[in-house]
Amino acid sequence: MRSDILQSGPASSISGEYEWFFWTMVTVCTLVALGIAIVLVYSMIRFHRKRENQMGSQRQLNIPLEVSWTAIPFFAFIGMFAYGAKLYFDIERPPDNAIPIYVVGKQWMWKLQHPGGQREINELHVPINQPVKLTMTSQDVIHSFYVPSFRIKQDVLPDRYTSIWFEATRPGKYHLFCAEYCGTKHSGMIGWVYAMEPHDYQAWLSDGGAEGSLASMGQKWFHQFACANCHHFDSAGRCPDLRNLFGKPVELSTGETVVADEGYIRESILDPRAKIVNGFQDIMPSFKGQISEEQVIDLISFIKAIGPQSNIEQHTSPGSVPQEYGNQKGIAGPGTVSISGSKPETR
Repeated sequence: MRSDILQSGPASSISGEYEWFFWTMVTVCTLVALGIAIVLVYSMIRFHRKRENQMGSQRQLNIPLEVSWTAIPFFAFIGMFAYGAKLYFDIERPPDNAIPIYVVGKQWMWKLQHPGGQREINELHVPINQPVKLTMTSQDVIHSFYVPSFRIKQDVLPDRYTSIWFEATRPGKYHLFCAEYCGTKHSGMIGWVYAMEPHDYQAWLSDGGAEGSLASMGQKWFHQFACANCHHFDSAGRCPDLRNLFGKPVELSTGETVVADEGYIRESILDPRAKIVNGFQDIMPSFKGQISEEQVIDLISFIKAIGPQSNIEQHTSPGSVPQEYGNQKGIAGPGTVSISGSKPETR
């Protein structure tokens, strides 16, 4: 099946379960509502007062009946809740082998970046039968990334990252919408997802004309914005060593501990005073307004590439991750897991 043929209907690994769960809920809720309506109508006809002074007879409690109409709905709805929670946790936990793709929403377009550096606008090319994780943010207002055929929808918010994952199962072309009103041209913020056979996807990556991988571009910005002047790779710089940072716990000056994920790194670049690392001073300048969301993504990819948590190498062509990462001074030694702040000077 060609990837440029418009498809409809469920086309992801989770869509079947969502379909089953949705129609199960519709069926159960319809039966419950219908049953209540029938009992109400029957009671109105059977037990209505026939004379103005008629008094109803007193009846003893029917314990089996009351237990039944309490227990059966309880377990039915608790079962639906448990299965719904299972589906929720499945969609919130991307597989470890998911391809990381970054999405930036703005009025009124979708900008997408692949780990190999390929960039797209209002189009997303993905392989079938391979999980894909989308990490998303907005440059302006709230948007919502919605692909009906994949049964995924996730709000895209300014000043933070949200994520969602999917695994396409059928080659074809699928509608992509913004499902959150975001301004006068909201209805025009549409695009396409192209699900491709793996060999076609690799061919597309090769023809993508990327300037360099996200990680290699991040290294470029790391030096261009003079980050390397303080963040040395020998643990002797004025600011923390960023090696082995991503995914590690970071102790803050407040005594709290946070995980160095994409959101933490982004915040440390744009608002370094928000979370000061324990043992370091607040001297790092903010790069807010000086650096684009795409450049932030590049820098995050670079920091991932110099840490043990990176899976970037799996999804980029040979040579796209700079070899000099492993050749910088002191790179083999363990680094302090922190990003913002600097070591206090001793006199």
